[in-house]
Amino acid sequence: MVSSDSTGRGTGALRVESALEALPADLDAKERARSVVEQVLVFTGATFAAVYQPAKGGEELRLTAGAGVPRSLYGLDDGYPSAGDAPVAAAHRSAGPLWLTGEQLAGRADAGQAASKDMSLAALPLTGDGFGRGCLLAIADGPEGFGAEDRRRLELLAGAVVAPPPRRLPPGATMATPAADVPASTFTLAMDSGRIEVADHVLELFGIPEEDFDGRVETLLALTVPEDLPTLMSVVEPDHMAIGDRELDFRIRRPSGEPRWLRLRGQVLPGGAGRPPRLLGTVVDTSQLRPGTNDVFRIQQLAAVLSAAGTVRDVSRAIVAALRHPLGADRVALAEVESDRLVVTVLDPPEPEAWPELWRSEWRTEWPDAPVRTMPTVAAAMQDGRPVVWPAGAVLEPALADVGPGGLAVVPLPATGRTVGVCLIGWDEPHTAGPDERALLTATAGLAGQELKRVHALDAEHELVGMLQRTLLPRRLPELPGGRAVARYLPTTVGLEVGGDWYDVIPMPDSHVALVIGDVQGHNAGAATLMGQMRTALRAYAVEGHPPDVVVSHANRLLVGMESDLFATCCYVDVDMEEGTAWCVRAGHLPPVLRHPDGSTELIETEGGPPLGVVGEAEFPMAPLRLTPGSLLVLTTDGLVEAPDLDLDDGLHRLRENLGQADPGHLGQVADALLGTGNRSDDVALLLLRYDGMAVRPLRESWTIWRVPEAPRHARRFTKRTLRAWGAAHDLDTVLLVVSELVTNALVHTEGQVRLELTLVGDRLRIAVGDSSPRTPVKPTNIGWEATGGRGILLVQAVSDAWGTLPVSGGKQVWSEILLG
Repeated sequence: MVSSDSTGRGTGALRVESALEALPADLDAKERARSVVEQVLVFTGATFAAVYQPAKGGEELRLTAGAGVPRSLYGLDDGYPSAGDAPVAAAHRSAGPLWLTGEQLAGRADAGQAASKDMSLAALPLTGDGFGRGCLLAIADGPEGFGAEDRRRLELLAGAVVAPPPRRLPPGATMATPAADVPASTFTLAMDSGRIEVADHVLELFGIPEEDFDGRVETLLALTVPEDLPTLMSVVEPDHMAIGDRELDFRIRRPSGEPRWLRLRGQVLPGGAGRPPRLLGTVVDTSQLRPGTNDVFRIQQLAAVLSAAGTVRDVSRAIVAALRHPLGADRVALAEVESDRLVVTVLDPPEPEAWPELWRSEWRTEWPDAPVRTMPTVAAAMQDGRPVVWPAGAVLEPALADVGPGGLAVVPLPATGRTVGVCLIGWDEPHTAGPDERALLTATAGLAGQELKRVHALDAEHELVGMLQRTLLPRRLPELPGGRAVARYLPTTVGLEVGGDWYDVIPMPDSHVALVIGDVQGHNAGAATLMGQMRTALRAYAVEGHPPDVVVSHANRLLVGMESDLFATCCYVDVDMEEGTAWCVRAGHLPPVLRHPDGSTELIETEGGPPLGVVGEAEFPMAPLRLTPGSLLVLTTDGLVEAPDLDLDDGLHRLRENLGQADPGHLGQVADALLGTGNRSDDVALLLLRYDGMAVRPLRESWTIWRVPEAPRHARRFTKRTLRAWGAAHDLDTVLLVVSELVTNALVHTEGQVRLELTLVGDRLRIAVGDSSPRTPVKPTNIGWEATGGRGILLVQAVSDAWGTLPVSGGKQVWSEILLG
């Protein structure tokens, strides 16, 4: 809305008149024309302005002054025939201006080579001392044309090209009383050097004597209230100003301590012919015009915060913070529109008890989620597209009635023709929203909707990258005997490249578990692919039963043989969950961090080998670890402890401090606390193991079987004695049958050593027979009555609760598990 003075002129027009009156009266015609076109760029939405005046006896209109973006972008010529059909010629001959929208302009063959529906044009006759003196041309980006206020300003400017405008009289003045000169408030800022030329009135506004001003813009900015300085700087930067006209209010503190509100309006003129880019503008004192609350300033602050937001949650929190306290609201909810549902992203206050009972009954994980159709009030506001405020006592659906018993505002958040979100604002006490509050809601809604759309696209892209990364990582971690493991992975928030960080938890026989964490060099598809290959290779070597140093050495030789340009770091820890011992191998990776039960922490700085893929025959020494019940072992990648502004040693120290203060009883919360928040310049993988100790320790016995005809009988006798010693001689016939079949199968079909292992955990007995052949037993698909063999594996499968094979150091182990009754 444009405010007006007592004569009906808009305040924007008054500012134009003030600026024109400040022009020196003795300017020559060319300088006056150049000054006016510059003022066109300052006070209107034009991106290019020019003056065309008669030449060659009046037969041609020639360009005498121009400013803005290069005119070649719009296909404009230096001259046009006065009798032609070009817009400048038509306006020159007419008695009134010519306003062309994008659609009208695109249909004129004489409008210019680059004319299109994406631009608008205004051509006004120069009316300083009669028609026929030339034309003022203005072009703006966008098809909608110049608005009413811009048209009024252009008419004033067109009338000032040829002759100075008449002086305005102040209220109450007569012709017999000469009007005092209106003080000028213009400035010109050189964008390359920061040198600024200001009118005397600007210095008066800032309270700086003319003789004390050094011509530097920093001198003026130093008087700006610190809270307003970031917003002011964002406006005067060329990248922001190049898109068109900008206006903002800001506060200064004069040397006397007196605060003052000023309004800046300006636009950048591109450089050329040795002249740097310049910012032309005006500064006006608005202290007396401001209402009690500064909604414009709030919107500017919100815009500055939103420009730095990178996620939907960041945008939502900024909007809620900008509205709740200024409006005195008791609760604010912001929800995204996803298909036909409203998904709440931020509730303030966040406690469920502050919201209606219906919302609490529908609480899903963290935020409520409901179809739009269940809230007709919200659906109607979304369809209308404008904020709606319901007073106290209004009849609303149950889902909304208790959100604002004293008043409820439903604010749709539009973006490019559709509603992307909704903001609900509720008051407990009766509240009436005044015009200022409604204007604040409307302005916030438009700004918030566009920002939500922007960051939602970023969130979707980051989620796609994260989903791709997570498909290469374990879907879930296994349950462990005597402990619990949790893991976290967070992709970088800088860029959209997929990274190479990975982790794995590998259960192995005899209550062992391998913890693996690693990082492939780079952030691209190649790094992610190599990460998947290395994780698979390490898992395969681990389940074969190799010791940790052999596992890592095999993976290193594999990567060297792949002839990749990338390398990987890795930390591999083999933990014996029965004994609480572990062996650690590092390949160029960060050392683990161990938290003892008393809260003290230790950095396990052991000798390590080079990164994988660098040296083919590298050594990877093993280092022992000792875990006691209640210990917490932490493995991470460097993205957690190193950043451009964080030294590695400082990051590890901070990690140890945070770990020492954590509660190991809530392992997931510990992982989340260690990750922290904020922007990350690298991926982060985090793996935690809490060692609790095994409440029931397995009973184990093993026996090497000689290759003699009585071997199956000796194996059955060994098994019977062992189970009786353990007090577990249940289902003995079934157990002896499985032992006999597995031992016989190994002796008949393999060569070398055969070993029988028995393990009892509670009521579950594991029978394992190992041999030196890597071939897996083949289960026959069809056995005839005349067959004399082949039924052994079928019998084992029939009587076992579980059975299978696994590779062990070049051979295999066939195992069967039986639940003793």
